[in-house]
Amino acid sequence: MSIHPTAIIDPRAEIGSEVVIGPYCIVAPDVRIGNGTELGPYVSVQSGTAVGERCRFYGHASIGTDPQDLKYKGEPTRLRIGNRNVFREFVSVNRGSPLGGGITVIGNDGLFMAYSHVAHDGQVGDQVIFANAATLAGHVSIGDCAQIGAFSAVHQFCRVGPHAFIGGFSVITRDALPYIKTVGLRNEAKIYGINTVGLQRKGIPENSIEELKQAYRILFRSKLNTGDALAKMREEEWTAPEVAVLIEFIESSERGFIR
Repeated sequence: MSIHPTAIIDPRAEIGSEVVIGPYCIVAPDVRIGNGTELGPYVSVQSGTAVGERCRFYGHASIGTDPQDLKYKGEPTRLRIGNRNVFREFVSVNRGSPLGGGITVIGNDGLFMAYSHVAHDGQVGDQVIFANAATLAGHVSIGDCAQIGAFSAVHQFCRVGPHAFIGGFSVITRDALPYIKTVGLRNEAKIYGINTVGLQRKGIPENSIEELKQAYRILFRSKLNTGDALAKMREEEWTAPEVAVLIEFIESSERGFIR
């Protein structure tokens, strides 16, 4: 363990082995930091936060702060961060709120670039990428391997599906579909086909990508309404599990989805 003499560590914090805590960091009580995690200079980790192993926080990251919710009255809430995540400069992550389940969750192996933000009660999956200043409102769900472009914002209670790609400077006010590229501002946001390159980079089999393209054509290029398109989808014999994920995501959407 390496702790800089200017860091302020509450004795009630639980610090793992081989942890590095840099200059002027603050680690509050009721914090757990896993083995091999590194805090750069001026990082703040607030009460109710549990950080996994081998994460890295760059300078001035603000982790586990109170939810930015006027209904919050100081109740104890939680933030849980998985393993091997990277949080670049000035990233901010809030704890949950009592009315939203009380916990914000971030999975494993994510990259959160400078100034990105995860608000209260966010549920963020594994292997996500948030480009610079990507911003989530409260109660947002982000699926595994999703990518949020620079300076993009996701409205509260929206979902971004697994392997979704959100283009830079987008504003997402409805659900963003899995495996698909979505770009645009609010009601002008549109989908632009299957995220083929991203899926190939993640090792999705070519037959699955091809079936997703076929499903995309039925759902969004056949001129059928959503109900009829889904009925036609059920008539087909799909072998790719990703198609089932796409269908389930559409059927479970409460806010509607971008198309």
